[in-house]
Amino acid sequence: MYEERPARLAGAVVWTRATVPADPTGQSGPSGRRVRPVLPDGCMDLIWADGRLLVAGPDTRAYLPESPAAHYAGVRFAPGEAPGVLGVEASALRDLRVDLADLWGAREARRLADGVTGAADRAAALEGLVLRRAAGAPDPDPLLRAVVARLRAGDGVGAAADAVGLGARQLHRRSLAAFGYGPKTLARILRLQRALALVRAGVPYAAAAYRAGCTDQAHLAREMRALTGTTLTDYTASASASA
Repeated sequence: MYEERPARLAGAVVWTRATVPADPTGQSGPSGRRVRPVLPDGCMDLIWADGRLLVAGPDTRAYLPESPAAHYAGVRFAPGEAPGVLGVEASALRDLRVDLADLWGAREARRLADGVTGAADRAAALEGLVLRRAAGAPDPDPLLRAVVARLRAGDGVGAAADAVGLGARQLHRRSLAAFGYGPKTLARILRLQRALALVRAGVPYAAAAYRAGCTDQAHLAREMRALTGTTLTDYTASASASA
């Protein structure tokens, strides 16, 4: 079961997940727990997973856990917000899951993980950890926040760059550090997420494609395959099964 709520950190989300045994026709990892792919969303996460603290970098493709944990708690940062808090450029973690120990040291990571593990509300404890860390971190880049807002709204990369007064090379360099990839990739991922939100709401594929900013349903289908490795039909079936 998956649950989420807004975090006290601007733009972030606190989430929890308890995995369940796989059905006979579903995919499962070695533990026998149902495994669902994590689709690209432009975000990075700090995750507590059965006693370990992990960082999920920005994805450019669907991520399928090989050995899913039984219980998770996580904080999902808004696009571009995690690097300042975690102290690492997003491009260094693109398409990776790494132990927090690799970033902050084994002793500190173990101390923090034990604190979350022993808490009555692990999600709240993890959120508190993030808030304390964020209090001493540099302020997020306001220009990149504006770029994200414009891309979420469906603006093109050129229009977003012009609106904040950044040249193409400047925007690309800042995007690599903040998002893990260039602004065009972020725009594609955010457009796909807009389309999938519409599909989950019951909007037909062709209408969802048009409203999200794709040229047509075939364009959306190609983007779905390229960024997630699956089809709209399979995604809809999986979303319905987990509802």
